[in-house]
Amino acid sequence: MTIHQRRTLAGFLADAARGRFPPPNGEVTVVPQPSGRTAGVLSFSAHAVVFTAEDPAWVHATLAQVVAEPLSAPLCPAFLTAFAERTGRTIGNVDLLTVAGRLPGAPPLPLEEMADREHPRVVRALRFRDGVRVWTVPGGVLVLGLGVAGRWEAAIEVDPQAAGRGLGRALAISARHLLPEGDVLWAQQAPGNAASVRAFQAAGYRPVGAEVLLSRP
Repeated sequence: MTIHQRRTLAGFLADAARGRFPPPNGEVTVVPQPSGRTAGVLSFSAHAVVFTAEDPAWVHATLAQVVAEPLSAPLCPAFLTAFAERTGRTIGNVDLLTVAGRLPGAPPLPLEEMADREHPRVVRALRFRDGVRVWTVPGGVLVLGLGVAGRWEAAIEVDPQAAGRGLGRALAISARHLLPEGDVLWAQQAPGNAASVRAFQAAGYRPVGAEVLLSRP
């Protein structure tokens, strides 16, 4: 178990976006959570980062009690359940975390910005992100906002009747055009949502690890 109070989650994310990852030594690094909104686990290849306001010694002791493969212990149900109970939070999905750079020029889709804050995708985004903006095209929705550690995050939604036509990929590409210059864009996909995983990877998003966020109800 490694405790790095001088390392930050933002630093690990910035390194991962550049293709620099922590050593695959089976260790778990504990860093302070960047805000009161979200705690969680970011798992790279054979190295996990737990971001929390809890005592790192508690993380260490709890992981030691987990009966699981050590490399997967931080993402196993037993630890996540204990983590949620300890912090009074709700466990989110274990997602694939991907990243992409900005693309110059205008988006390839005729996007229209949406002011409706009651759309289900918008309501969900506002739980986890600041500065949320939403665009629509026939059959799809694109959301951008500032999420964990102030990173830019994208989410898309494609209507069932519009699926299978490349709209998801086009929305994911469009998000890269809307990104402020000098930033990178993050997106999470549920591993079981193969269509979403394919769309983002076809749009140039690179997998960097797995992530689960714990939020307050």
